[in-house]
Amino acid sequence: MNTVNSPMAAGRVPLPWQRSVLWLIFLGPFFFFSYGYANHLAAERAVADSLFYDWERHIPFLPWTILPYWSIDLFYGLSFLCCRNKQEVDRHALRLLSAQLLSVACFVLFPLRFAFARPPSEGIFGALFDALSSFDQPYNQAPSLHISLLVLIWAQFARLPLSSGWRWLIHAWAGLIAISVLTTWQHHFIDIPTGAAVGLFCLWLWPDAAPTPLRPEGTLTAGRQRLAAYYATGAGFCVGIALHLGGTALWLCWPGLALMLVASNYARSGAAGFQKYHGCHRLGAACLFAPYTLGAWLNSRWWTRRHPQADHITDDVWLGRLPTAAEMQVGGFAALCDLTAELPAPRGSWQYVNHPWLDLTPPGGQQLLAAARSIEALHGHGPVLVACALGYSRSAAAVATWLSLSGRAANMAAALALIAERRPRLLIGPALNAALADAETLLLEARKHV
Repeated sequence: MNTVNSPMAAGRVPLPWQRSVLWLIFLGPFFFFSYGYANHLAAERAVADSLFYDWERHIPFLPWTILPYWSIDLFYGLSFLCCRNKQEVDRHALRLLSAQLLSVACFVLFPLRFAFARPPSEGIFGALFDALSSFDQPYNQAPSLHISLLVLIWAQFARLPLSSGWRWLIHAWAGLIAISVLTTWQHHFIDIPTGAAVGLFCLWLWPDAAPTPLRPEGTLTAGRQRLAAYYATGAGFCVGIALHLGGTALWLCWPGLALMLVASNYARSGAAGFQKYHGCHRLGAACLFAPYTLGAWLNSRWWTRRHPQADHITDDVWLGRLPTAAEMQVGGFAALCDLTAELPAPRGSWQYVNHPWLDLTPPGGQQLLAAARSIEALHGHGPVLVACALGYSRSAAAVATWLSLSGRAANMAAALALIAERRPRLLIGPALNAALADAETLLLEARKHV
């Protein structure tokens, strides 16, 4: 039997087009029903509220941009062809459905109207505007569902293995679609960042392979509850100021959203909520958490400003803050053991292992042992830097566990004493001490069975 031309033999997997079609059969009518309902409700209420900046009056009306504006309908369907298996189809469909539900909920709860009268247009462009007006009205403003869907569709096309030319064409056309919501006088500016936030939230809510971050992780301790309350309070403070001052201050809603999601991570999702894989945060998480990530990075630099360098503990193992790529190169490190969930890791040719742990939350004994084993494995490649945000707590506990695991210290107390001698100002609180004691107990039990 000749198998050379067999699709399965060539490694090609049939696209799950039937599942995609079923989702489209549901999503299409649901879109028109829910979107139309919100429009009808706003018209029935005679909504007159608008939210825009004065400078938007100078945005030109460009009739030809109705073409890229309409093109999103085509790409909506084609985006399912970017899905290579059933799970990808379901995740993409759930993102689109979630964006629809969240946006329509906002349209119903906080209805807004487009403030300007659109100039008349003729020819094919006028016909396209007339077709749009047949089901769309000057409502359903913030967040822009057009932008939310664009973010999700754009993310799907961006994953395709295309040449740089085709990739740049996709990015350029997606950018044109984004601009068209303004130049067709369909949306005000505030609708764009709010729409993007909804799309990015849906990317975060339904990651490619991992479970949704709404799934609880670990035990909700009193410490995690307290930190969640702190971050939720900060979120409320940011949003409160934004709504009170308005105008440019509305951008404070971004750090407010970031802090609320961080609060959710501490209260429910755990470290998985930061969605850090291979040292990088996934697109949705990277954008949504950006204000918090910047604050966490600046905080790490401030607290370590007087001692930015890593400290040599023993053999080829070093302890310090999460480095930059330049610091990795200058230090001559061959490997990095990263214990942060909240900060992106530097990129380079060194060996890399990540155990994402929540900041200010002690890991469990098994987690400490897993990190210690990673340090031992990396140790064979050359100098290893074990790092967390500051290099005084999470990473110090991991190195202490490694010292005990490898027999370089008689017990945890001796390991901590050695680390404190080489890197003073350790921050090992009662909860972390208890975790180290658990790790030591697990080590002793394992040695009994050897």
